[in-house]
Amino acid sequence: MDDLNALLEPGMRVVHPAQPDWGTGQVQSNIAGKITVNFPEAGKIVIDSSRVALLPVFES
Repeated sequence: MDDLNALLEPGMRVVHPAQPDWGTGQVQSNIAGKITVNFPEAGKIVIDSSRVALLPVFES
């Protein structure tokens, strides 16, 4: 899980696989395995990347 989350950069859009009702969030920071994401329905959440693999959203 760590490897995929390591590619996430500020500004990227992601979805939490276990919390789809949070909506599509925007990565704020990714430092030492802690990813801060601002979700429209849950606010700012800090994710431990060793426990959760966030799903990147690519929209055209």
